[in-house]
Amino acid sequence: MKKFLFIVAFVATAFCANAQVNIQEQYDFNREQLTTTLEMFKADNWGSTFFFTDIYHPFDYSGPTEYYTEIARGLNFWKGSKLEALSAHVEWNGGLGNGFLINNAWLFGAEYLLHNDDYSNTFTFELMYKWIAGQDDYIPLQFTFVWGMNNIFGVNGLVFSGFVDVWGQKTTWTTDEGTEETKVVAISEPQIWYNVGKFFNCEHLFVGGEIELAYNFTGSWRKNFGDNKGFNVAPALGIKWNF
Repeated sequence: MKKFLFIVAFVATAFCANAQVNIQEQYDFNREQLTTTLEMFKADNWGSTFFFTDIYHPFDYSGPTEYYTEIARGLNFWKGSKLEALSAHVEWNGGLGNGFLINNAWLFGAEYLLHNDDYSNTFTFELMYKWIAGQDDYIPLQFTFVWGMNNIFGVNGLVFSGFVDVWGQKTTWTTDEGTEETKVVAISEPQIWYNVGKFFNCEHLFVGGEIELAYNFTGSWRKNFGDNKGFNVAPALGIKWNF
């Protein structure tokens, strides 16, 4: 579910310093399971903190099977200057699933924010060095693009958000013809949400979902994808509550 709250994050930076929290429940059609996501963002005088946790559990309610977490810190000691849009970035990714530890990943780099006057549309570019424990990185860099657009097509309460991650990583696949190696991984999760709660005095409630797009992505903990070479598509629908 990564990152789309960064969009809300920069809106929060502009208007308040309170923590922004939401919880989502989505049904993943490919794996026929539920995913619970908790996200939090908080801005402060030295930058911002963001985290999310995904909890995956079968639709038979037998209990959670996998957990995945990302924690990121943006460092910006020069707010109010001409470089205010540029921040340093440090991030940790990891988790636990089906009796195995998900390899820790550390990322270090920079992020740059573009926005319109009222922060209703935001676009963030990130370039980071990426180190994954126990894996051979072909090119240890990750490029991330995050976007958020509110009231799209002139529809009040309709939000379009998402991210794209692209990084270099050597991965060996077993095929009918033998083994094959790939060197680039990409994943994207465009989301669309609509504030249905506004119709019955419940502004916190949204319905919508996402389409997950992955290329050479490994790791069954990330929602709908297992170890699938090439391009894969997986939809999910659910609800979101903004606290």
